[in-house]
Amino acid sequence: MTDPVDPVRLTADLIRCPSVTPEEGGALVLLQDLLTGAGFDCHRVDRNGTPNLFARWGRQGANRTFGFNGHTDVVPVGDADAWTRDPFGGEISDGWLWGRGATDMKSGVAAFAAAAVDFVRETPPDGAVILTITGDEEGPGRDGTLALLDWMAERQEAMSVCLVGEPTCPERMGEMMKIGRRGSMSVTFTAEGVQGHSAYPHRAKNPLHALVRLLDGLAAEPLDEGTEHFDASTLAITTIDTGNTATNVIPARASARVNIRFNDAHTSETLTARLRAAALKVQTETGVNFALDVQVSGESFLTPPGDFVRLVAASVQAETGVAPVLSTSGGTSDARFVKDHCPVVEFGLVGKTMHQVDERVEVEQIGQLKAIYARILKDYYA
Repeated sequence: MTDPVDPVRLTADLIRCPSVTPEEGGALVLLQDLLTGAGFDCHRVDRNGTPNLFARWGRQGANRTFGFNGHTDVVPVGDADAWTRDPFGGEISDGWLWGRGATDMKSGVAAFAAAAVDFVRETPPDGAVILTITGDEEGPGRDGTLALLDWMAERQEAMSVCLVGEPTCPERMGEMMKIGRRGSMSVTFTAEGVQGHSAYPHRAKNPLHALVRLLDGLAAEPLDEGTEHFDASTLAITTIDTGNTATNVIPARASARVNIRFNDAHTSETLTARLRAAALKVQTETGVNFALDVQVSGESFLTPPGDFVRLVAASVQAETGVAPVLSTSGGTSDARFVKDHCPVVEFGLVGKTMHQVDERVEVEQIGQLKAIYARILKDYYA
């Protein structure tokens, strides 16, 4: 009988793969070897130099297909001399596993890969299991999970539900799972006025005055008061620029950027319309012209509490003794892409040290996470 897959050892092996976005670093090769040996049909789905891996155990088109999604790419280590352990050493010390990606999220990938392999070997389900693993979550995100989903659509591969293994717990194992995420968009306002001498402001059209008026109005007016599952949306002014080095010159142009994190009361389109209307109002009042450049990272989404959410929550509680909070907090994740394919939730370990110097994870948590994923699979196919 084949020994169970050790998720701690697998995590350490993955950490030793220097897979800083967009480098593959050997991580997907390692996983493909493991999964192929367990009977998974594996395909590299690289696009525009971005490494991705698709793996399916079971029949294509099965009525019940459970999916996992995660990433093996990591952010740069920063100042390597500031680390007390080798960031790519995968060292275990004092009950911790150290290294870049330990929490975000090579432990999550190792845990769901280990759980999936053991599950299909020991109790082959009446259905299929799919793993989609990308090397582009920490980067632009254009050729990672999106490429995998495009490839799947072309080949009629489909997941019935999907669990993203991102770290979701703030302080202790089991306390939080994600059933949605806020949308994210950045907007650059460019104000075009008329340059002039600061001693004769009536002969100029000061774009800064108009821009400040617009920004003050946007910052002062709440976008909403929150919804059933989401906190209030937020708008943050992140930069104001003119490039003007002269103290006696009114510039012709100024720009500013805002970032909006929005709940399910809005879409990026409705918010864009709102911002354009506000800019047009100030433009009419001041004679300064405004142009908007809108970049959308993702729309808000929600997986309503139902059978799938209850299944994951019950499995977490059974293994940890903690009932997870159903949250929509935090930034964006690749769940924002998966939600267009099938119902998706996120659950993973404690993420306190992700992206930090000396990133590390408690060894015990990795085993807990594998046990949670294994229970989810068992109960899903029960």
